[in-house]
Amino acid sequence: MNFPSELKYTKDHEWIRLEGGVGTVGITEYAQGELGDVVFVELPAVGATVEFGQSFGTVEAVKAVSDLYAPVSGEVVEVNKEIQDSPELVNKEPYERGWMIKVKLSKSDEAARLLDVDAYKKLIAK
Repeated sequence: MNFPSELKYTKDHEWIRLEGGVGTVGITEYAQGELGDVVFVELPAVGATVEFGQSFGTVEAVKAVSDLYAPVSGEVVEVNKEIQDSPELVNKEPYERGWMIKVKLSKSDEAARLLDVDAYKKLIAK
């Protein structure tokens, strides 16, 4: 499995790529594999506020529906419309075209609570 080292991870299997005060959020390759074929993604609107550790949407797969949890607090500045039309991108390209939302961070110190790639790999190995 692929886990890019430049990303931060949550215990709930979301990832975030931080770039200049904005974080791009998605689910990990492990998470999409556990879910199976993604058929629908429900995401917040641009301008919505998300809170660290709180649900911001859902991902529906053939096997189950799972909540998505925010790795940081902030304002949603962009939503990936491409996955709303083609949810299978979450399975095919979880770290590239399968991202979900972009968040303008309101509390930059929260990212320090997230897992690095080695800690995330240990988490899923259990």
